[in-house]
Formats: sequence, C-alpha cells, structure tokens
Amino acid sequence: MTGFTDLPDLASRALGGGVVDANDEFFAARDNLVTPEPPTFAAGTFGPKGQVYDGWETRRRRDPGHDYAILRLGAPGVVRGVVVDTSYFTGNYPPHASVEGCGMPGYPGPAELADAEWLPLVARSPLRGDTRNLFQVDSPHRFTHVRLRIYPDGGVARLRVHGVVVPDPELFPDGQLDLAALEHGGLVVGCSDMFYGSPHQLLAPGLARSMGEGWETARRRDDGNDWVRVRLAVPGQIRQVELDTSHFKGNAPAAATLRGIDARVADPAEPAGWFEVLPRTRLQPDTRHRFPVDVPGTATDVRLDVFPDGGMARMRLPGRVAPTELGRLRRRWSESLPPAHARRIAPSGSRRVGAWGPAPGG
Repeated sequence: MTGFTDLPDLASRALGGGVVDANDEFFAARDNLVTPEPPTFAAGTFGPKGQVYDGWETRRRRDPGHDYAILRLGAPGVVRGVVVDTSYFTGNYPPHASVEGCGMPGYPGPAELADAEWLPLVARSPLRGDTRNLFQVDSPHRFTHVRLRIYPDGGVARLRVHGVVVPDPELFPDGQLDLAALEHGGLVVGCSDMFYGSPHQLLAPGLARSMGEGWETARRRDDGNDWVRVRLAVPGQIRQVELDTSHFKGNAPAAATLRGIDARVADPAEPAGWFEVLPRTRLQPDTRHRFPVDVPGTATDVRLDVFPDGGMARMRLPGRVAPTELGRLRRRWSESLPPAHARRIAPSGSRRVGAWGPAPGG
C-alpha cells in the first residue's frame, strides 16, 4: 500500500454508497458521483439540456452562493483522502471545492443531515479541470456521510472517499461474520500481480457480474505462482472458505491454498508462523467453491495462493470472532465516533431507537 488511493472507496456504489441530496443537478445527475467505473465521455452527444456528461453538473449560477451534494458512505469509516475528479469537465468545472464529514446513527434523510454537525475534511481548495484532484485527510473520526461543496457551480465526474472501514459491532452481536469482507473492514495489504483486475474486488459485496469485477493476474511464464494477502476485518477463527471463479472460464486458477497467521504473535516474514487453512485444492472454472474448515488457530491475516495464475471473482471467509475481540472492536468503534454522533447514542443502549428508527447500520 503506497498511498490513500490504495484504500477502499467508502462512497462507492459498489459498497452501497449513494447521493442522498443535492441542491441542483440540472445538466447531469448527482448519482454519477459514486459510480465505481471511471468516467467516460463521447463528444458531440447532446440531449435536451446539452452535451451529455458522465458526472454531476449544476447550472450556471446567476446569484450568490454555491452548490453541494451529500453522499452516504456505503461503508462508514475513517477517511484518509478524497479525490475530486473533474475528468472531461474543461470549461465547466468548479474553480474551488471543499469536503466535510458527519457521523449520524440510523438512516437520516436530507432534512436531518442539513442540521448535522459537519466537520472539515478538505478546506476550500482550488481545482483543476479534467483532472483527478487529490487531497489527503487527517481526521480520527468515523464518518457516515460526506458533503461536497463546489464554488460557485459546475461539474464533477466522481467523488472518491478513500479510507479505513470501521464497522458497527452491533451488526454481528454473536460474533459471526465474513472475516474478509471489505464492508466489514477486510483489506488487501499485498499481492503478486493485478494486471487485469484489482484484488480489492475479491472482498467486494455481492456476486461479480463479469470478469471485470474480479481479481485477475497476467499469464505466468515462469515456475512461480500468484498470491494475495488480506488483513481480516477482525481477528477470528475461519469456519468456511469460499473461492468463487464465476465468469473465469478459460483463465481460472488450476488450484489454490489458503494460509493464516496471527500477526500479533508471529512474524509474517517467517514461514513457520503461518498455519494451513485450506490445503492445495483443485478448482473448477466458473464455479462457486465452498469448503468447510476446522481451524483452531486465530488469524489476523490470510494469504491466498493460486496456481499458477488466473482470475477469481470473490473470496469469502465466514468465521467467528471471540468475545474479547468483539469488545476491542466496540471500543474502536466508540472511540472513533465524531462528538455529535457520540452524544446522539448516549446513554449506552439508547442508539437503537432514535429519530430515524432502528439503526442496524449505525
């Protein structure tokens, strides 16, 4: 991992992110801001309101003020950086923008969010057109929503909100969850190759719709094999391994192994610290493989090796978290809440019934 853009996009539609409010979207829809795919452009493509843009674009302001859009993060977390992507907006991009974040329990609507306590993530800053404008963020808080302000108006293709997922521990009160899931905080921390597809997609929610939504390596011409290492969302005991090669038909791996390690007590650089979760097992193309396993050891990280190369759509690792680890997760969650969010859920136990109803995703 070399920079914040290597971290998951918490606002992406692929994780369930969405745009819940915007004051204007006259020329291009606000929902494009969270589209996972890169923006595109076809010159000379005109609709009733002018050139069609793959982004969010407001009308030209003829009065004081500025425009804004509010995004719900698909996976709440600590924001490490923001990308305000103005790709293809050349004479109609905003000259400046700022970004704020807030934390709210439940599922607030635009009216509640308007009264939220917004904290600065990116101060008002100049933008360049047709550019991915990168801004590093230094904040310890877990946010559920972000607000993009553009000054005074214009078009933005995408807003990427990269960060570290901090899951709500009440989503898995019995300690059972997919330990590797991106939406729970699983994170790819290394891989041998990602020529055709990002390894982060292995941990994405839902089923892949095509090969383009999986991890795929280049063809190997040596005696080695490809691999990916994942830091689990929470240390736990793996009870099942799902390796999904859906859509990979002539390019699936022939076999795979999975090993685990408790990096709190063992050195990942030492082979002796790793234990077997799944022995070398033959894989079939275009198939969801599920393997029950009985591994007594607790893992903080896993390494998936594929032989010799190829593509995989998803990896799931259903397992169980010890009560002590759930306690640590609860402390991490509570300590990262913005002050306004913390006040809304106090006293303890009251957060499940609030102004917006039950809050399993709070």
